[in-house]
Amino acid sequence: MNDTTSDVVCGERCEIHCVRNRLSCELGGLFTLTAAGVCVCVCSCVSVYVGMLTLASKLKREEGVSAGRTPAGSNDASHRVSIRDRLLIKEVAELESHLPNTCKVIFPDENKLHHFHLAISPDEGYYLGGKFQFEIKVPEAYNMVPPKVKCLTRIWHPNIAETGEICLSLLREHSIDGTGWAPTRTLKDVVWGLNSLFTDLLNFDDPLNIDAAEHHLRDKEDFRNKVQDFIKNYAR
Repeated sequence: MNDTTSDVVCGERCEIHCVRNRLSCELGGLFTLTAAGVCVCVCSCVSVYVGMLTLASKLKREEGVSAGRTPAGSNDASHRVSIRDRLLIKEVAELESHLPNTCKVIFPDENKLHHFHLAISPDEGYYLGGKFQFEIKVPEAYNMVPPKVKCLTRIWHPNIAETGEICLSLLREHSIDGTGWAPTRTLKDVVWGLNSLFTDLLNFDDPLNIDAAEHHLRDKEDFRNKVQDFIKNYAR
């Protein structure tokens, strides 16, 4: 840890995996208190881990309340953890442990696991050399409804509009072909699906950006050149 970490061990036990160092400190790792009073894992987890710990601590308090052990001075209603946040504690750990090599997840606020950015840097195909940013927001009704995803990088792509809308089957709340969202899907599925829009799921036959699909049909080399122009101007 950095030099702001004190020697005081807070006694909390790790309830989730150390996602950055891939250390299985589940139910084993101890935490220390930083000078700012923030409880952090001694095994040098990333900042998002603190947010996961915050949620895990809320869960522990909630379990105590349900068992009749209400902590002094606590407000039960204000500390309740939603079903969404319960799921995110597990899913964010799973996501960090199974990210494609071309992806990086960034949490603007480590205490808000329901809002994060995804950076994808394809290592093959038309979009090689670009870095594409996506914003992912997980609604309160998750996992009965899918996350909301928008592409923040302007791109010339048959399945992504220049304004950021995305055509990806698993993000469809209602789908007649059975490939849409289902409560059995997770954040890992969403990230892998977005990553595949640059490879396996690149679809010119069912486009959102019809102009881009028709461009590819007319002249594949000119399409490639325009993709690279967009990368040079918007995706470095």
